[in-house]
Amino acid sequence: MNRRKFSELRAETVRTPEAEAKVAAYKSAMRDVLAIEELRAGRRLTQEQVAEALGVSQANVSQIEHQDNIYLRTLSSYIEALGGQLEVRAVFPDETVVLVLPGAGVR
Repeated sequence: MNRRKFSELRAETVRTPEAEAKVAAYKSAMRDVLAIEELRAGRRLTQEQVAEALGVSQANVSQIEHQDNIYLRTLSSYIEALGGQLEVRAVFPDETVVLVLPGAGVR
C-alpha cells in the first residue's frame, strides 16, 4: 500500500479563492453552531428543556444547534426558549439601527 504524508497531499490541493471562501464559510458555521450550544449550556438548560419550551422534540433542538444556516425566526424562538430576546442590529459608520423581526415581542 502506498502511503503519503498529509502535508504532501495538502500541498497538492488546488487553492482557489472560491475554495478558500467555502472553507471560511464552513469554519464560520462551525463557530456559530458552537456558540448556540455554549449559550444553552451556559444557561444551564438541556436540549430537552429547550425542546419543551419550543414545543418540539429534542432531536429538533439538536438539528437547530447543528444547522450551518439558521433562519432568524428559528434563532429568535430558540433564544426566547432560553429566556432571552434576539436583537438584530445593522451597524453603519454614522448610525446603528435595531431591526425588529416580524411577530417578535419588543421588551
